[in-house]
Amino acid sequence: MYRQIFLLFSLFITICSAIKAQDSTPKDYRNFPLTVTLQFQSFSLPFKNLGANFKNMGIGLGTEISHGGDSHDWIQEFSVFWIRNKNMGNGIYLMTQTAWRPYLSDPLFGEIKAGVGYKLAFRPSESFVQKDGDWIPVGKKGKGMLAIPIGVGLGVHNYSEGVYTSPFVNYQAVFLKGFNQDIPVVPETIFQFGTRTHFNGN
Repeated sequence: MYRQIFLLFSLFITICSAIKAQDSTPKDYRNFPLTVTLQFQSFSLPFKNLGANFKNMGIGLGTEISHGGDSHDWIQEFSVFWIRNKNMGNGIYLMTQTAWRPYLSDPLFGEIKAGVGYKLAFRPSESFVQKDGDWIPVGKKGKGMLAIPIGVGLGVHNYSEGVYTSPFVNYQAVFLKGFNQDIPVVPETIFQFGTRTHFNGN
């Protein structure tokens, strides 16, 4: 479990170390990058049973805009991603989060973010409902839930006048409302590895 986490973070650090540090200031930021992510999900409390995350993988796309024009400090993210979970059921997420990204040392930045979203969760197997005394199949019909994500992360903002990429990793706790009647709020966690491709502003 911990070996997998160590290897993934080591890979991220290696990528960051291989990128040449350049003069990067907040005015270099460009809106509407293409964000591509790989995520690993688990139904668990934050920082509990971390190895379970890597059994459930998904992919996602997104973009973002700055709240301060050319500034890089405050960002509004928009994302959609899908995660496969054969035990609990697959899920599609629609999220928007406000992120604060202070520079730790050029070009490394930290990230703290929170927001709101919607998860459409599908049942892992055929389901049935009782109607007029008979059990009627309803398939793997999905169920929508309010999602509240809170996360922390690290990334590299490696400015270039041409197209450039900004790799990142983050860890999020997501609280789902309406999972079932007995448990009104259910937690899950998501490791996310990705990159933002910023296109030439001209």
